[in-house]
Amino acid sequence: MIGTIIKEMGWSWLFNRGLYSAKLVMLRKFPIFEQVFEHKVNIRRWNLCQDMTSEIEEFIKKLPKEKIQSLLDTADLACEGTVIGFSSTRMSYGIPINWQLNPISGKACDNTLKWYRIPDFDKERGDIKAVWEISRFSHFVTLARAYLVSKNEKYYNAFSEQLAAWLKENPYSFGANFKCGQECALRMMNAILAYNVFHAKGLTNNDDEQNLLELIRRCYKKILSNFFYAHKCIKNNHTISELVGMIIGAWCSCDEKKLKKAYKLLDTVIDDQFSEDGGYTQYSFNYQRLVLQVLEYVLFISDKTGISLSEHSLKKLRNSVLLLYQCQDQTGDVPNYGFNDGALVFPVSVSEYRDFRPVLGALYGRLFGKCLYSAGEYDEEAIWFGILPNTLPKANESRIATAFSDAGLFTLRKKHFWMMCVLNDYKKRPAHMDQLHVDLWIDGVNALCDCGTYSYADPEGEALALTEAHNTTKIENTEQMTKKGAFLVYDRTKRCAHNLSKDVFWGKMHSKQGYTHERHIEMRENGVDIYDVLTAKTDRKFDLILHTPCDIQCDEKRIKLFHEKKHIMTIEGTLDFEIKDGIRSVYYLTKEQISTIRFMGLVEGGKAQSQIKIDLLTKRGEV
Repeated sequence: MIGTIIKEMGWSWLFNRGLYSAKLVMLRKFPIFEQVFEHKVNIRRWNLCQDMTSEIEEFIKKLPKEKIQSLLDTADLACEGTVIGFSSTRMSYGIPINWQLNPISGKACDNTLKWYRIPDFDKERGDIKAVWEISRFSHFVTLARAYLVSKNEKYYNAFSEQLAAWLKENPYSFGANFKCGQECALRMMNAILAYNVFHAKGLTNNDDEQNLLELIRRCYKKILSNFFYAHKCIKNNHTISELVGMIIGAWCSCDEKKLKKAYKLLDTVIDDQFSEDGGYTQYSFNYQRLVLQVLEYVLFISDKTGISLSEHSLKKLRNSVLLLYQCQDQTGDVPNYGFNDGALVFPVSVSEYRDFRPVLGALYGRLFGKCLYSAGEYDEEAIWFGILPNTLPKANESRIATAFSDAGLFTLRKKHFWMMCVLNDYKKRPAHMDQLHVDLWIDGVNALCDCGTYSYADPEGEALALTEAHNTTKIENTEQMTKKGAFLVYDRTKRCAHNLSKDVFWGKMHSKQGYTHERHIEMRENGVDIYDVLTAKTDRKFDLILHTPCDIQCDEKRIKLFHEKKHIMTIEGTLDFEIKDGIRSVYYLTKEQISTIRFMGLVEGGKAQSQIKIDLLTKRGEV
């Protein structure tokens, strides 16, 4: 195990993880050494965001009445200490707000404990992300939006009072809210966005300004004191978020040297984390969106900082937007690919959480100078970040069969349905065991789906990262790779070969667990044929697994899928099958029952072949 991890992760990663573990041990035994890692910070200004308040207000007031009322209802809840956690679940933190509370478990962290004495995982307390959720201050932006459309000062008062209360109840480096530098960065960004609106409307006072400056100071200090962990150990969305927090903190403290250094390092990290074709290092669409939103913030403030990202970074961001566009359904949704922790750090539109059009439209406008989509409610995000879509020409992008070989993603498309297949040649740490997983979408319905994430701190969530939670084949008692804990995956699979044409995908992967899986997908005008070949050294049982949220009717040979009582597809296979209950998580910490179809086979003489035939019924009723 250790040898494999060193080979795949590298000696430098192991060394840095060891250094960080030693730091934590030292801090717990000798707290006085915490000062060794601290930096003196003097925050002098905050106004690094262009004022778009009038344009935002004009846009929001034109929204449908029911959307405006929903916004006001959400803001009213926020005034009372209840937020829509992970974009889906009402989470009440009480009045006054208990900033250390996990509202799901009812247990709270101790804000008299130093951050390094609070565990990441605690069965009694539950998922620490539920503690952090309200302190991201995403609801501050909701309060600002609600004020713009209503002119009710209770929303400003809630912002002002909650900001002051947070500072009082969260002394620097104590409690759960100083465990994570990324959380501090996102907290800063949202607070500045909201304050900018209230300030532009003449509502803020000197106490508010001093509180904002103090928030920036504490958050910036945290990032500086523990950036080594994000930069050298985890190397993912945390790194980029904290670098953006560092850019904000450096500008606000008038530290030109640190500002330039942060920008330079951010360019290096973007180059490392994004592939040439736009894929993201964490193999996750949700984390890819999170990072794009954070980088959207950087692009927005570049006029004030006077520094821009490099052209190479901008090229990678353009390709990232185009990749997500090609992997997007007509509804704005995308496959639930990879880890999904429910993050939508800037809720600056009335679009549904699963709709990726707000961020893709905003970034496309910024990076290409054109509108990616027709005008819609999702355009509000672009305005928040300095882009006026109604002043831009319409782009001429179309979705076609596309191979993103570096990213390990491949799409096939017909008029009424499309598919995405996953086949990675891992250069970075894997996430889910989803090699040769297929997603199928029919007229906006995710008929064959990924099961999602649910939670990083729950056994059901851990199971959803495994092979069985994906539409692929699974050898009995065998995973594609080896998993330890919530995030460490090793014994990486190898992509042996792949090819994509207009209507055909073919790919092959080898697992170090002793088998090889080859998948051939061929699209017909109204259907799909999937051929699988498994080879193994020993005779072994296997399942060809498909997950669907659709209702099912079946006989001995055929499986019919229904959406809203309409028959949308029929599946036939060469193997016997069974249908069992399954779960999927579209939103973090929520789950729903779905159906799992298992075609059951046996590898005999070292080889097994199987086929499933899918016939589709489109909106026009064609078979």
